[in-house]
Amino acid sequence: MTEATAANRARTRLTNTAVPLDDFRLVRAIASARGLAGAAATLGVNNSTVFRRLAQLEATLDCTLFERRRGGYALTAAGEEMVAVADAMEDAASGFLRRVEGKDLAPSGELRVTTNDGLMGTLLTRIIGEFRQRHPQIRLDVVVDNAQLNLSRRDADIAIRATDKPGETLVGRRIGRIAWAIYGRRVDFADSTGGHAPEICARASWVGLGGELSEIRAARFVRDQAGGHEQVGFRVNTVRSLMDAVVAGLGIGPLPCMAADLNGDLVRLSPPHNDISSSLWLLTHQDLRHAPRVRAFMDFVGGELNRCRPVIEGEAPWTPQD
Repeated sequence: MTEATAANRARTRLTNTAVPLDDFRLVRAIASARGLAGAAATLGVNNSTVFRRLAQLEATLDCTLFERRRGGYALTAAGEEMVAVADAMEDAASGFLRRVEGKDLAPSGELRVTTNDGLMGTLLTRIIGEFRQRHPQIRLDVVVDNAQLNLSRRDADIAIRATDKPGETLVGRRIGRIAWAIYGRRVDFADSTGGHAPEICARASWVGLGGELSEIRAARFVRDQAGGHEQVGFRVNTVRSLMDAVVAGLGIGPLPCMAADLNGDLVRLSPPHNDISSSLWLLTHQDLRHAPRVRAFMDFVGGELNRCRPVIEGEAPWTPQD
């Protein structure tokens, strides 16, 4: 039986059989994890339960949803169609929830905010703390993750994001440019005045970003400045750890000025580099923009970030009394 025939048979069975919604979630979880163990962790069940439910579902539909390969579980044509249905159902459900929650009357309830570790420093923590004092009835769940969570699927309600492409379905405000400059440990560069020193960069060891951040502008900048990989003696996959590495004397490297300027152990070795910078956006999904708790956060945090724009753009260090 060909995959097309199997997919048609599965489509007929789906039409004529009441397949529980949880089975769609099951297939989607296995496809995302490419295996039973990851799906079990996502669904909060054990491996044997996932195995049993998949076997029962394939028997009900009279087709194979996954090919069992050495590298993991791969979707068949029928499985791909079921995942597409699962995605459509999740999108529809998320859209319904966004529209309902957009009609809330008071700024209260839970608000999930996502940002990355390079932005979630002293400045942003202080602003969020002040927001909580003004709106104690709003419970904040802040997810610090370098991966961009999907606002359309309600992975988060609001994103504070460094990007030049915010997304067509998102609305919000652009705060400014996030300035990056080269920094070194102050004790090693006590005479630096913040001017660009090519001879320092040419002979110094560098630290850079790796892992999922290995292709962002700051990571590519280090490879270009260091003349390849030989002078890059240390890589790490978070901006916070990159700053710790510079403080520890592992090398010089690019850092966001809004974070590095607050650290007394660091000194600028260059002016801000425009080719590393990116825009700072405060974003939400268009269906949520009128929800009172979303509007309260966007208005307050957006206003405070805008007031701190000289800090974000590397023109002046932030102090608590600003």
